[in-house]
Amino acid sequence: MVNRKELNPDASPQAAFGARLRRSREARGWTQEALSERMGVSSGHISGVETTRKSPSLHFAKAADATFGLVGTVDTFERQWHEMHHGSLLEGFPEYVGYEGRAAEVRLFEAGLIPGPLQAREYTQAVANFSVQQGDITPEQATERVEFLADRQAALFRTPGPLIHAVLDESCIRRPIGGPEVMEAQLVRLLEFAAMPNTGLQIAPFSMGERQPFIRLVHLLTMTDRSVMSYVESQTSGHLDRDPSSALPLVRKYHQLQIEAASQAESVAMIEQLRKGTL
Repeated sequence: MVNRKELNPDASPQAAFGARLRRSREARGWTQEALSERMGVSSGHISGVETTRKSPSLHFAKAADATFGLVGTVDTFERQWHEMHHGSLLEGFPEYVGYEGRAAEVRLFEAGLIPGPLQAREYTQAVANFSVQQGDITPEQATERVEFLADRQAALFRTPGPLIHAVLDESCIRRPIGGPEVMEAQLVRLLEFAAMPNTGLQIAPFSMGERQPFIRLVHLLTMTDRSVMSYVESQTSGHLDRDPSSALPLVRKYHQLQIEAASQAESVAMIEQLRKGTL
């Protein structure tokens, strides 16, 4: 092939993405033009991604997954895109989200911030905007994060959808994010979530003290085959564990948390009081 550029997948995450795209394309005997027609993007853009002259977008990664039959699998171009953009801070998270969208039951615990599936768009945008102000991400990456969460929520709140239960530390609803209007939209979103037929919402009040078993994010998934997996995050990394022997102790602690936390009716009343400024 004339002017064929040799690719070094070890050069950078973008190079690894481009090399994989070329490898997948050539394994099927497709030219860049043939892949262009299937993905709905220009052949020049495909060439640019393969040779790292252009950076792939989230839309591009999803189109590649659809074209190569990778949607719903673990090792997708979308997962690679998220790892490329978010790095080790979210190690394991893209893989977790892939499972989350196919789970039969989702159990969430969070402290400090409303968990992503329950966030109002205004809340998500406020968190992303602050990351931009801190120099952690670019404005373009902030937009991608907001869009990614919208896609994640659409996969979760499908019909028929999974059973979703969320226990939030009281700090989640008391910590002001983005100002009064943003928090009002967020609290309304929580009330809407609690009213859905396949959801449960509880607040773990500060008064639980040492009886509160978790101090950081814990997500638990039960798949359609009844296998259980867990995802936890520290300050600097995330970890997806598909080993039931590791996940089941967290499930037991989660059940203890539900017993100790306020009931859904009490939790909804707390949120309503917070909206009125009486809590």
